[in-house]
Amino acid sequence: MSAPDFSCVITAAEGGEDALTASVESVLGQSLRAVEALVVLPAGAPAAVRSAAGSLAGRAPDRVRVLDPGTDSVASLRNAGLDAARGTYVLVLDVGERLQFHACRNLWEAGARTRADLVAGRWARLTGEGTKEREPSWQHPLFLRSRTVARFSEAPELSVHDALVTGFCVRRAALERHALRYDEDLTHSGILFGPLVASVVGRIALVRRRIVSGRAVPDAGRDLAGLVEAHRRVCHVLVAQGLAELREQRDRAFLLDHLVPLVRAFPELPAAARERVAATAARVLPGTVPGPVLLTLPPVERVGVRLLERGDEDGVLTAAYALRRRGTVAAPLSMADDGRVYWPGGPDPVLDVTELGHQYRTFGELKLMNRLTRYEAEGRRVLIEGRLVLPAHTGPDPEGPLTAHLEFRVRDGSRAFRVPVGELRPDPTGISWSVRADLTRLLRPYGPRDTVWDARMVLEDGRTRSVSDLFAAHDLVGPSDRSPAAPRLGRTTGDTWQPYITLRDHLALRLEARNRPARTARRLVHYATHFRPARRARLLLRALRKRRDRLHARGFKVSVYRSWLLRLPVRRGSVVFESHMGTCYGDSPRAVHEEVRARGLPLRCVWSYADSPAGFPADARLVRRWSWRYLWALARAEYWVDNQGFPQHLDKPSGTVYLQTWHGSAYKRMGFDETRVRMQNAPQRERLQQAVHRFDHFLVRSEHDERTLARAYRLPASTLLRTGYPRNDALVAARARDEAQGRLPRPALAAELGLPDHRKVVLYAPTFRGGPGTRRRQRLLLDAARFAERFGDTYTLLVRAHYLEAASLPACPPGTVVDVSRHHDVSELLALADVLVTDYSSIMFDYALLDRPIVLFAPDLDTYAAERGSYFDLREKAPGPVTATEEELFAVLARLKTADTGFQEQRAAFAEEFGAYDRGDAARSVVDTVFARHLVASRPSRTARTGEARR
Repeated sequence: MSAPDFSCVITAAEGGEDALTASVESVLGQSLRAVEALVVLPAGAPAAVRSAAGSLAGRAPDRVRVLDPGTDSVASLRNAGLDAARGTYVLVLDVGERLQFHACRNLWEAGARTRADLVAGRWARLTGEGTKEREPSWQHPLFLRSRTVARFSEAPELSVHDALVTGFCVRRAALERHALRYDEDLTHSGILFGPLVASVVGRIALVRRRIVSGRAVPDAGRDLAGLVEAHRRVCHVLVAQGLAELREQRDRAFLLDHLVPLVRAFPELPAAARERVAATAARVLPGTVPGPVLLTLPPVERVGVRLLERGDEDGVLTAAYALRRRGTVAAPLSMADDGRVYWPGGPDPVLDVTELGHQYRTFGELKLMNRLTRYEAEGRRVLIEGRLVLPAHTGPDPEGPLTAHLEFRVRDGSRAFRVPVGELRPDPTGISWSVRADLTRLLRPYGPRDTVWDARMVLEDGRTRSVSDLFAAHDLVGPSDRSPAAPRLGRTTGDTWQPYITLRDHLALRLEARNRPARTARRLVHYATHFRPARRARLLLRALRKRRDRLHARGFKVSVYRSWLLRLPVRRGSVVFESHMGTCYGDSPRAVHEEVRARGLPLRCVWSYADSPAGFPADARLVRRWSWRYLWALARAEYWVDNQGFPQHLDKPSGTVYLQTWHGSAYKRMGFDETRVRMQNAPQRERLQQAVHRFDHFLVRSEHDERTLARAYRLPASTLLRTGYPRNDALVAARARDEAQGRLPRPALAAELGLPDHRKVVLYAPTFRGGPGTRRRQRLLLDAARFAERFGDTYTLLVRAHYLEAASLPACPPGTVVDVSRHHDVSELLALADVLVTDYSSIMFDYALLDRPIVLFAPDLDTYAAERGSYFDLREKAPGPVTATEEELFAVLARLKTADTGFQEQRAAFAEEFGAYDRGDAARSVVDTVFARHLVASRPSRTARTGEARR
């Protein structure tokens, strides 16, 4: 074989023959054929590994070479492979790592095209849950696109994280020219080698494709000293390359990528390993973790690292529980005179956990850690002891009767057994407790299906109830703690209770079959449920369930709707209303519905709801979205009214009138103007066009809507109703009321939300940032905790997430931040708010009608406008200040009256341009137009009278 394009060095220092075989076969199976595999065996390699290596070499002697340098050092093994390599490029794999099918081809083509000395791509590692793999989150921005850099300093991200530990290749000539080798005195030499190579070679190419999969889960605790030393040497490389400013980023990444996961894994380590790791950390970490960098971590993470640095084994274990169970009070927190809250060991800025917000919750609201300290089994009886943590600011009523009981609850069920806690010993930092119980007599499961029981403790003080799981390290209980079991169906269904600690770190009991009768019974049951007739019966049941499920599948429902339901006659006077795909009773459909009710029109109104009917009118006819009743109602309705779009696959009956009220004027590009839609295939675009063609009436509120929305959805002019939005009638009326009577008293909603009159109300309503079909919890760009700390005395922040998202809010002082995302009607919130903070949401067009201050918080304005597209320059036409950072936003809010003065004329022009048709009579006009034939001439319209009075 001539000189290959690639030499892949595989070190067999760890892992078995199967892992070695997988790595080598991934090399031999490359789509680029000129690739050789160099298998480097350690001196102490097992016979099975040597045999597997020999077998692979015998199968492909011209492509697999086996080296035996006579050393066990991983760095020495890799250097031996580098010395023996003949390929143009050299790539190093740990045993078990596998190359993707086109990995070498992608690297080779990038290197040939760019003449790069180093070519790197993505890699994935195991998650520790079977064969699942995941790429580190920091890889996405680094390899977002393929690119080439002339020097290492142009891609410093390569050294901030351990990006070059695998998945990269180096030109062999560059290795020889710079005498590059792995440091043989360093156990984690792979962490240093990549940045060292990148710092001295020339051009570097980055490939956005994945190169390697199957990288092992990192184990920072096995050799923490070597890991810290490797990190220090990488930092020295950065300083030598004049990149000292990256040192802080590298330090922070080291904490998050290595030390925080080590802390998180503490409960899974045996006691001896925890003690060893803590002792090593106390020796090597001081001086490695800069205080300013540590302060940039989230509170629990930095506490865990600081306690690890101190060698506090028990403290690290406690911090690990807090990391693994977010929101749990895991330690007895103390409060300083200035109101700051500290982890035990403070006051220390690193141990300041005030931002967790535990101090704002009461005893019954807090999730408290109840740590199991002892579990001993003696025959049928067990002794269980633990300690419930109490923070300094709250606890059970000292004058109330303090009682507690342990509860064993069957998993995924409602059955539970309880035993009173015999001894409770409260003190200022917690409550120690112990209980003795006859477990055999207490727990009486049936046996076959209720085999796992979770334990928790319920503490009561006469008024408040606190429920807590029993946390413990995974080695606290073991086989010696078994107890006999007595199931109700006899001991043949199970005879032993085995305690264990779950993956979520709490105590549970599992019913096992240990003795011969129970084991025999289990084998018989297994045989009876797995032999051929039983398998056939299961397959039959599965097929029947699939048929049953098919009756509820959307595809089947659509076919029935089109084939049969559309043939039904239209029911005159029936109307189906829907708002935001059934998520709420609000917006313009609600305003139209209430106008219909106020005028007493003889219409049969039906509302659809998506998940819950809560918040919809009690007297309304409700149907669940996509239910058979929903399809029946749509097929027979004379009118459809919604603001978003009924399901695209549902055709409109021939005798039905579709009123599309729409949900807002457009800043971002919509419909066929969207890049996403333009990139769709022809059938997808045609489906959208057919869905839009169902509209008989489309509401617009300005000429801007006609130029943008009407054109973007290719709507004929005959469908446009220039009435404005019915939902905005309430805003026009609110402005008139403000001008006539002033802002006080506030609407009734203020009392429902508990808003005091002395605080102004800021409504924060960001736009939707997901895609079609996405529903997720969104992390807000605005830090609500910082807002509460800065303006808690003067403002209340109402957070309104998009209806397809949910806001993730931190704990804040009571009354400073309120989540109103689930409130049905946003118009009521707009009428209540004194200030609107938004980014690109269409809510700004509506709020401008109130002539109240608007502040735009748009940190990513240029990026968003470039990616999504926009219809106008927001900075040029903004109805208020445009801020790019939190500090700018806070500065505007601090001097709001002064800042708003310069935007009053601009806001008035904004409202006139984008809301010219909003005159306060939209609902009446829409009903007069759409439901004209149902108007009762003899019954005067109350709304009409109101409109006349207003005029």
